[in-house]
Amino acid sequence: MERFLPVVLLLFSNVFMTYAWYGHLKDLKNKPLIIAIALSWLVAFFEYCLQVPANRIGFRYFSLGQLKVIQEVITMVVFVLFSTFYMKEKPTMDYLWASLCLVAAAYFMFRNLPAPG
Repeated sequence: MERFLPVVLLLFSNVFMTYAWYGHLKDLKNKPLIIAIALSWLVAFFEYCLQVPANRIGFRYFSLGQLKVIQEVITMVVFVLFSTFYMKEKPTMDYLWASLCLVAAAYFMFRNLPAPG
């Protein structure tokens, strides 16, 4: 079960990261840039509190490349949900094509896994 903990931690860390990177575009658009930077850093702190342990635990079970692809797939999923529901942007077909590229990346990174047991 611990093998899936990094995925859960990366999922939550990506929520923080995505908000830190893009949330200020909606919530702080009329505030000075320094305020947006400071608040984004504060949010990013919580992202790192989840992301660093996720990668430490995940490195016991996955290669570095596999961890990176897991991160990118989660990032895309979180970003599409964030941009659609929070930022109210309509997803385009480009999201689908980018997602298919990530599926291909995941396939190549995980295709030579040893059989369980």
